[in-house]
This record gives sequence, C-alpha cells and structure tokens, in this order.
Amino acid sequence: MAMAVTIPYAFFVSLLAFLLIANGASKRLEYQTLVVTPLRPTPALLPDDDFLTWTSDSQTPADETDLSPAGGGAFSSSFHVSLAHRDSLLAANTTPEHLLRLRLGRDAARVANLHKILAAATAAGNATHAVGARPRGFSASVVSGLSQGSGEYFTRIGIGTPARYLNMVLDTGSDVVWLQCAPCRRCYSQTDPIFDPRQSRSYAAVPCEAPLCRRLDVAGCDTRRRSCLYLVSYGDGSITTGEFSTETLTFRGGVRVARIALGCGHDNEGLFVAAAGLLGLGQGSLSFPSQAGRRFGHRFSYCLVDRTSSGSAASPVKSSLVVFGDSAVPRPGAAVAFTPMLRNPKMDTFYYVELTGISVGGSQVAGVSAADLRLNPATGKGGVIVDSGTSVTRLVRPAYAALRDAFKAGAAELREAPGGFSLFDTCYNLAGKTEVKVPTVVMHLGGGASVPLPAENYLIPVDTKGTFCFAFAGTESGVSIIGNIQQQGFRVVFDGARSRVGFLPRGC
Repeated sequence: MAMAVTIPYAFFVSLLAFLLIANGASKRLEYQTLVVTPLRPTPALLPDDDFLTWTSDSQTPADETDLSPAGGGAFSSSFHVSLAHRDSLLAANTTPEHLLRLRLGRDAARVANLHKILAAATAAGNATHAVGARPRGFSASVVSGLSQGSGEYFTRIGIGTPARYLNMVLDTGSDVVWLQCAPCRRCYSQTDPIFDPRQSRSYAAVPCEAPLCRRLDVAGCDTRRRSCLYLVSYGDGSITTGEFSTETLTFRGGVRVARIALGCGHDNEGLFVAAAGLLGLGQGSLSFPSQAGRRFGHRFSYCLVDRTSSGSAASPVKSSLVVFGDSAVPRPGAAVAFTPMLRNPKMDTFYYVELTGISVGGSQVAGVSAADLRLNPATGKGGVIVDSGTSVTRLVRPAYAALRDAFKAGAAELREAPGGFSLFDTCYNLAGKTEVKVPTVVMHLGGGASVPLPAENYLIPVDTKGTFCFAFAGTESGVSIIGNIQQQGFRVVFDGARSRVGFLPRGC
C-alpha cells in the first residue's frame, strides 16, 4: 500500500506562488506609450508654401533634361518632391470629426473598387509586364489628404510648357497618369485652375494606331483627329475620360520629365475632389515609375507624414518627400526592414508582400495565419498589397478578429467607448489622459523582416473629445491591404531593381 505524502501547507503556498509568478512572467505583455492628442484641425496649405519647392542634384540645364524612355543621353540624377496630407488643401470648412468620417467613407469605396479590379483581373486572367533598364535617378516632396474626405497624399508638379503647377494624388494602386483638361464637359471642383493643353508647347495627342494607345485597358479613337481616347472607371462609379497624350512633367528646380503618357480628361466625375488629377505609381506599364524607370532604375520611396500633422506659424504643415532614383534606397547600414516584392501574374499594378504574422504585446497572434494571407499565383487571389491610397489596413476577417481580440485583451485597462466609429469597431475613451500604455504591434513580413508600429499608427484619434480607435478593419475579400495610417512615419522603399519593399522607421 502506497504511503501518503503530506506536503506542508507553507511549502504548497510558496510553490503555487512561484508557479504563478513564473507563468505570469513568461506571458508578460510588452507595452509602449501613446501620447494622447485628440483630433484637431489642420492649418491650410498655401500655394507658395516652402514644401512645394523642388530641388535637384543634377547639373543638367532645365531645358535639356529628358527622363522619358525615348529620351537620349545618360542623364543621371535624383530628384525629390514634397508630399502633404490632402486635408491641408482646404482645411477649414467643417469639423475634424466630419472630415474623418468622409475620409473613411471614401476609403471603404476605394477598397471595394480594388476588390472589383482584382476580381475582374483574376477572372480574365490578363497580365502585362513593364520592362526597364538601369541608371541613377531623381526626387520630389509629399502632403496628406483628410479635409477633402480622402486618405490620399498629394504632391505638386508642373504640367506642360510653360509649366502649370498642379496638386496631384500619389497612388501606388493605380497606373494611368491623368488630369482634368479644358475644355471641360463635366469636371469636379479642384483647387487649381483647369489645365489647358492648347497653351502648352509640349502637349501631343497620341495617334490611334500608336503602341501607347494599345497599352490602355480601355481605348477608343477620335476619328476626326485620329487621336487615342482613354477611359478609366472606378468601382464607386467615378470615371475619367478624354484624349490620351504625352506631356512634360516639370519639377521646381529644373528637372523635366519629357514625353510621359497621360490622360487629358474632359469628362471627370465621381469622388475625385480638390486635386487636379492622379500620378499613378503602380507597377503597370503606363505608370509613372514604369515610363520614367529607365532613367531612375525603377526605384522610388516616400515617407507619409501624420495624417493630422500640423506645424507652427513659421512652418504651417509638416511635409515629407517622394524620391526617385538611387537616393530612394537608404544607404547600407540603415535600419531598413526589406521584404521580397511579389508579383501577381493576374494583375501587375499592385505591390504585393508576404505578411507572415502579427505580434501583439510581444507574442505572435495565433489566429493571424500566413496561409490566410498568402497570394495564390495560380489564381491571382489572396495576398497582401502595400497601398498609399488606402488609409486603414484591412485584413481578412479571421486574421482581423484574432488581432483585434489580442489587442483588446492587452488593453483591458483602457476604458472602452461603445458603438465604434465608422469602419472601427474597437474604440477607447482616453479623455483627460495625457499618455497611456498600449500593447506593442509588430508586422512580420517574408524574408524575416519585422516592422514594429509606433503606437500612433494603430490607435488613432477620431474626435476632439479624446476617443481613440484601433485603426485596423476586416474585409470579406481575400485581399488584405497595408494602408497609409500604418505606413506613416516610415520611409517606404519600392526597389524594383532588386524586387523588394523596405520600411525604414522615422524616415521622414
């Protein structure tokens, strides 16, 4: 018969306490500090603000610089353009809360459109591929876009000869470059005068039979002028249509990019607001990087400023740069997290990366499965894209639910605000607080890259009263998107020469 062993009560209590402490230590969450700054109005951006000044390291005279694929010579420079948030264009007409709701509404429409484009592409099975050569480059500056009800970022470039300077949306999820043109049959409201091609010496219509015309997804022919017609439509019903042409893009400081194919839109309607047009930065053959890539090695990078950033009277708006050329890639030794750039054989526009997981509080979330986020090259479905024109990061529903629940568990000491806000279902009342501790969030990418997010990139203010929301959302589509709220503050590098995407923290 086995003898019973009596464990002293004091020893049992000590052992239990030790086990509890050890178990708690192994699961201790990692936190970081969020400075609580409620949503506030952004100062208006003036047309002559300093961030609009362009600079170039090229010694080539302005009238000789030609960066088009057809251009001669061995031009070698980097150029950069300022970027800014679009809320700085017209910032004073409504409340910050209303502007954010408009922005999130546009964001939902944009995501629905991206899903329709991808669904159509995977059904059709069509793909095009851009090709290019190798040189050094050029660069420019970036602003942001909340007050017009959009999450896009803007830059200001010169169009035509003489140059007319216009605000253009920067968009890594589009290819065709286009702008509104006179005479306008139907045009939306923009902050700059409508571009008139009749006043430009460098404007040239693309002939119907030209190879450029055949590269359009939807093309027609003006039989009277024998000029190519283009049409770009979006899933929300917005359209732009008009004459397909070539023009010179000019940067303040003298850099001229000649013979860039673009749409001169005489009929433009829908959700476009404030900007004169769009500078497509996708991977397709008609995007700006593909057309000018022969001269800058298919490399560019940008840093997106805080969407709600504001400055002093001396510097009213924070801005940053989009850089084209070798200077777009940080020097060796910089803390850049590089991950392979993936291609979807069914759709060449978007920049895909592999998202292998997400950690919250230092522990990888089990429900964020790499299998749920993987691109299927055979069907073109699934995957994760990096998009400057989408604000809120979308994850397939199971991954989002797991991420949200892990964050809520780690942020249990924060007071929840019931009801959510627009796209967001998880919000907190931080009124009266100056700073709080929140669980860390880290995105894990293919190739072993990890991108720790600053607290302000995932817990954001949505009103002036101190309500903050977890800035992720779920999607029923199989495609996930890394949006610009999560990108802000990073220099995001698109290195086509080495087929990689990089994230450099504090890169502005």
